[in-house]
Amino acid sequence: MSDFAQHLIHWQQIHGRHHLPWQNTHDAYRIWLSEIMLQQTQVNTVIPYYLRFLERFPDLTRLAEASQDEVLELWSGLGYYSRGRNLHGAAQRVCERHGGAFPARIEDIVALPGIGRSTASAIAVFAFGARSAILDGNVKRVLTRHFGITGYPGEKKVETSLWQLAESLLPAHNVATYTQALMDLGATVCTRSRTACDHCPVSTSCVARASNQVACLPTPRSRKTTPQKATHMLILRHAGEILLEKRPPSGIWGGLWSLPEADMDTDIATHCRTRFGMETTAAGSLPELKHSFTHFRLRIAPQLLDVTRLLPRAEQTGQLWLAPRAALNAAIPTPVRKLLQQLVALETPA
Repeated sequence: MSDFAQHLIHWQQIHGRHHLPWQNTHDAYRIWLSEIMLQQTQVNTVIPYYLRFLERFPDLTRLAEASQDEVLELWSGLGYYSRGRNLHGAAQRVCERHGGAFPARIEDIVALPGIGRSTASAIAVFAFGARSAILDGNVKRVLTRHFGITGYPGEKKVETSLWQLAESLLPAHNVATYTQALMDLGATVCTRSRTACDHCPVSTSCVARASNQVACLPTPRSRKTTPQKATHMLILRHAGEILLEKRPPSGIWGGLWSLPEADMDTDIATHCRTRFGMETTAAGSLPELKHSFTHFRLRIAPQLLDVTRLLPRAEQTGQLWLAPRAALNAAIPTPVRKLLQQLVALETPA
C-alpha cells in the first residue's frame, strides 16, 4: 500500500465523516441516490432533499412506479434537473432489465442513465465492496494539487492521466475507507478555496504546497465571456389562478412546470392572444430576476397580466391552471418559485 493511501485511510478513520445519512449502509439504492444528489451540490443542501426523497420513495421500485412529475416535484429547488429525470429513468430500467435489483457489475451500472464512470465506481465500492477508482471533482482537486499535475482536468489528455494515477493509488484492501477519505479530504480540507493544509494528512508530500501553487491548481478552464440572455415571464391570472406550462422533456428545466415566456421585443398582448387565445390587460410587474446556468446567465422580466377573456379554441395539452400557493407545491424551477413567492406575498393582505 502506498504511503498516500495509508495516510488517508488512517486520517479518515479518525477525522473523516462517519454519520452522513447515506453512510453505514450497503443499500445500493440509497448510495446511488446520494451520489446523484451530491453531483454539483453541497452536502448540507442535499441532506434534507435526500431524507424527503427516501420518505416518499423508500426503495427503487417505488421510485420506478412514480410519475416523472412526482419525482421532479421533490427535486424542485435542487437544480440540475436532468439528474432527477435520469434517476427516474434509471430506476425504471433497473426494474425492466434487472428485475428491480440494482446491478453490481460496474459495466451494468455505468450503462444506466445519468451514471458516469466515477459515480458507477463509487456505488460499486460502497454497495458491493468493489476495488475501483473514483475521479469526481473533489478527487481531481486533491490529486492535481498533491502530485502537481497541470492542465485543465476536463481535457481528455489530463483526465486520462488522472484516471491512471487514481487507479495506481488504489490500495488492495480498505478501498471503501480510502475512497471515503478522498471524498472527505476534498470536501473538508483540500477545498476549492480556504484550504486547511495544516490539517491535511499528506501535506508533507504535497507538490502544490511545497511550491506555493495550491491556489493555482487545478488549472482552471480557459475563461470565455458568459452569454447573457433575457426573457419575459408571464404571470397570467384568471379566476384566482395562474397558468403554468410544461417544459419540453430535455433542455433547460426539462419536464418542469414553468411560467410562459415571451421574447423581450414581443408585443405581449398580441402574443397572449395568438399563443394562448387570451385577451389580457397589464397588471404591473415584479422585480427582475437574474439566474445563472452553467453556460449562460438569464435575466427574467416578470409581467403580471390579468386575463379578461378566454377566446374559444382547442384545449392545449401541457398547460395547467393553479392557485399561486398550490403552484408552489408543483415541480417548478427555482426562479419561478421565487416569483410565485413574491406574488403570494403581494396578494396576501397585510
